[in-house]
Amino acid sequence: MALPDEEKIPENEQAEHEEHPTEIPEPEEDEASQEEAVDSEQNAAEGLQKVLEEVEKYKDAALRAEAEMQNMQRRTARDVENAHKFALEKFLQNLLPVVDSMEKAVEAAEQASENEDDAMLEGNRLCHKLLVDVLGKEGIEVIDPMGEPFDPNEHQAMSMVENPDMEPNSVFAVVQKGYRLNGRLVRAAMVMVTKAPAATEEDS
Repeated sequence: MALPDEEKIPENEQAEHEEHPTEIPEPEEDEASQEEAVDSEQNAAEGLQKVLEEVEKYKDAALRAEAEMQNMQRRTARDVENAHKFALEKFLQNLLPVVDSMEKAVEAAEQASENEDDAMLEGNRLCHKLLVDVLGKEGIEVIDPMGEPFDPNEHQAMSMVENPDMEPNSVFAVVQKGYRLNGRLVRAAMVMVTKAPAATEEDS
């Protein structure tokens, strides 16, 4: 018994079917997913900005700490240097009355002795000179401003004296010598200062 022939698709329809295959539409992207992606990017950008701000803050703090450390090192070095330079200041203040006494002893011996070759006078002078030389080796300078202009930074005026033979505001006499230690004033020189003579009635 013969089987019925299978239904045949016309050749023209088969060719058209092959040339234009059925297109499957792509699913549209979910709007919620898009918003979520945008929010995620914004959060990442904000997080990055915060991290950068934190980095700048810590960087600034580190620079400040380094600058403060350098300043502290400089201050410490300066304090150590001053401690070495002016360690003798307290000792010098205690020693100055001894130096003053030796000077007065030399002056008294010079007034009392009629002979310049007096052995005691020469001994006093030698002791005083040795002491002053030792002070000089330790950076201690004597301030003896006799005849110099008055300097309020290093001189202490005890009185004003009229003296037409000297310029006004000059040191007429040194009552007590001053001293400096490595350039720093330890004791001001006590002096008498000249002033201009008072004008006479004729001049006025």
